[in-house]
Amino acid sequence: MDGTILVADDDRTIRTVLTQALTRAGCKVHATSSLVTLMRWVEEGKGDLVISDVMMPDGNGLESLPRIAELRPGLPVIVISAQNTIMTAIQAAEAEAFDYLPKPFDLPDLMKRAAKALEVKRRANPAPSTAKAPSELGAPQEDLPLVGRTPAMQTLYRLVARVMNTDLPVLITGESGTGKSLIARAIHDFSDRRSLPFVVVSASDLATMEGPAAVISKARNGSILFDEVGDLDEEAQARIVRMLDSFTDNAPRIMATSQANLSAKMESGAFRQDLFYRLGGVTISVPSLRERVDDIPLLAEFFLSKAERDGLSARRFTGEAMDLVRAYSWPGNVRQLENTIRRLIVTSPEEEITRMEVETVLGNQPAMEPLQGGGEGEKLSSSVAKHLRRYFDLHGGVLPPPGLYQRILKEVEGPLIEIALDAVGGNQAKCADLLGINRNTLRKKINDLDIQVTRRRKLM
Repeated sequence: MDGTILVADDDRTIRTVLTQALTRAGCKVHATSSLVTLMRWVEEGKGDLVISDVMMPDGNGLESLPRIAELRPGLPVIVISAQNTIMTAIQAAEAEAFDYLPKPFDLPDLMKRAAKALEVKRRANPAPSTAKAPSELGAPQEDLPLVGRTPAMQTLYRLVARVMNTDLPVLITGESGTGKSLIARAIHDFSDRRSLPFVVVSASDLATMEGPAAVISKARNGSILFDEVGDLDEEAQARIVRMLDSFTDNAPRIMATSQANLSAKMESGAFRQDLFYRLGGVTISVPSLRERVDDIPLLAEFFLSKAERDGLSARRFTGEAMDLVRAYSWPGNVRQLENTIRRLIVTSPEEEITRMEVETVLGNQPAMEPLQGGGEGEKLSSSVAKHLRRYFDLHGGVLPPPGLYQRILKEVEGPLIEIALDAVGGNQAKCADLLGINRNTLRKKINDLDIQVTRRRKLM
């Protein structure tokens, strides 16, 4: 990797680490804590790539992107930010940033993206920019509860930003309460169609032959969302197919949500194959809350602030209370979390919400969702039972070799520990806490199962 990289961040540690890493990779680096200095370097023609923080002491890095594009067409900019909301990703995409990474970021990942940016710049033909200033993007970020710094949410943000202004149909999948409809609304509200209607279609809207025509008339050239499309009957699915086949130029944007596994439904004959492929131009999978536990404190803080803005009393969680909130499985996902927090705000007599109060409220709710296997609605235990029956059948009436119990446990423990370690970046203390076992026990299992542990460096 070679080239000159301009780094702008008010955090000295980040500037130092990036300078050292990029220099070792063969690049020249100019680093500054000032946006004014960065813009001067850009005006002087310095740099083949810019890596800039958003919130700087003397300005906003995102708001400088249109000016950078004007001064130096084709100069790639990678935005890094501790503001871990979907709005940051959308603003970066709208302002035509080359890429966006949240803080804390994975250093090797940033290095790969920087190398790609430099390579793209060498091949690119500079073109006039049509970048929009972030101030033109509409709703403020505090009105969007799509917050999260976990890799799963950051991947989702980047995908939303990329598909926002395309005409591709979008299928949004995920469990109930994860915010599928909210993602669809964000795609519409921050797209070029934002001034046009956003129409949510349910089964009742498709109950008659005239229903689809009424939907199209209402949507005009805006966006149509088929909510929980997997629950529609065969006749409603057929009407959607005929509706989509009738579209010409200037048709509305099509989106759909589903908590059901449409692939499984299609294979079983419960969902039309032609509709499945018409809806699946881009599939966005919204992670469950238990898949992004580190986002729970951010979401809790958001809901506490939102409730205060709505006129409820100011509240905060004690450390022990928040630990319990994080440990809960949240089968109802973000919607359940918000409802629970509002209930705690109303019922808590003191400013601090205690662990005992959280235990009381959560005590009457399901503690764990049923683990799912490969089939539609199938519990993990049922899936395992099928596998074990097949294992016995393959022995043709002869019993398997002795020691089956330990062999089966090893088959389950291995992938469970490997996936858990990957989820916590190789941190064995966190992994032991996640699994609910002693750290020494975890270390012994890692050795016994010959599991390779790789620590991923995180830059704060």
